[in-house]
Amino acid sequence: MPIAARVFLVLLLAYFLSYFFRATNAVIAPDLRQDLGLSPAELGLMTSLFYLTFALVQLPLGSLLDRYGPRFVHPALMLVGALGALIFASAENFTVLSLGRALLGIGFAAALMGALKAFSLWFPSTRYASVSSLYVALGASGAIAASSPLAWLKEQIGWRGVFEWGALVIVLVALAVALGVENAPRGLSLPRPERGGGAGVIWQSQVFWRIGALNFVLGGGFLAWQTLWAGDYLYKTRGMGGLEVGALLFAFSLAAVLGYLLSGTLADRLGLPRVLWGAAWGFLLGVLLLALWPAMPLPLLYGAYALMGFLGAFNILCLAQARLAFPTALTGRAVTAINFMGFIGVFLLQWGMGVVLGLFGYGAALGLWTALLALAILGYRPLRTKSL
Repeated sequence: MPIAARVFLVLLLAYFLSYFFRATNAVIAPDLRQDLGLSPAELGLMTSLFYLTFALVQLPLGSLLDRYGPRFVHPALMLVGALGALIFASAENFTVLSLGRALLGIGFAAALMGALKAFSLWFPSTRYASVSSLYVALGASGAIAASSPLAWLKEQIGWRGVFEWGALVIVLVALAVALGVENAPRGLSLPRPERGGGAGVIWQSQVFWRIGALNFVLGGGFLAWQTLWAGDYLYKTRGMGGLEVGALLFAFSLAAVLGYLLSGTLADRLGLPRVLWGAAWGFLLGVLLLALWPAMPLPLLYGAYALMGFLGAFNILCLAQARLAFPTALTGRAVTAINFMGFIGVFLLQWGMGVVLGLFGYGAALGLWTALLALAILGYRPLRTKSL
């Protein structure tokens, strides 16, 4: 097997786990409410802590990846995630549950960023968008595993058992990354940023803020919905059971996998900003449909979830655009900065949606999200016709 393919596949195992663990709460939310008595605001805050710690780690992570590469940085963080899974499994109150969730976020903070750094050296820039989107598409199958399969597994061993066994799997995959991943092709060292050419160049760029704002609301909102509120919405507004919810989440996640697969190819052929711009408007349409018509017929509901899953996955193009907009020596810093914006978006939107829906219901929460999406898309507008 070519070394580049091995690097891709080993890192993919870790990303699969990242997607699985971030999405579990959408299925186990009723169990957490029943066992620990969580309110909607507590459920939203606890779930969003994965993304808060994940986002905060992005700030030093970019420099660490640019300097040391993903081979050891990534698995070292994963061991923290394994500890988080054990703590989550043993939790008897909101505080301990939150600690476990927060450590899981730290543990998987490099699952995508480490891979994107590695791919910038192992694959040519002309294939970067398609390789990255393929990686995310395959890794996003972790969210499929966290839908109907998780609902079944939870019935067999309980939600605590899922996390206990999950901790062991995390440790094994961390070992595989340390042993099976090389930072760069033989004879090629990691590029070093020039003095004065670090993170400040990125954060002062208008291009960064236009991409970052879109990733905050589109990428952040997509994950906030997929990993918690998409399930809760069905429990609350439709009165569905766990297996019915799992089936709709399966449709959402399967559509997201297809979106990840096709987004890079479409971007390479039609122009990345143009494709991202159109996908964002289509995603907004899906959110608006759920806000205005919660009682829609079931086939249409499946269609709305599939539409949001498919087009929401195009948020990965924000990261590819960051890779192409800044020098290779700054790849780690650029993509982690954009990723930071996305995951801070997940944290604030997931928590904030819990607060708003607790006070005013899903109509208001989804309406506010729609308005934020429209503002971010309009802010991105000057980039939509640029050729990348």
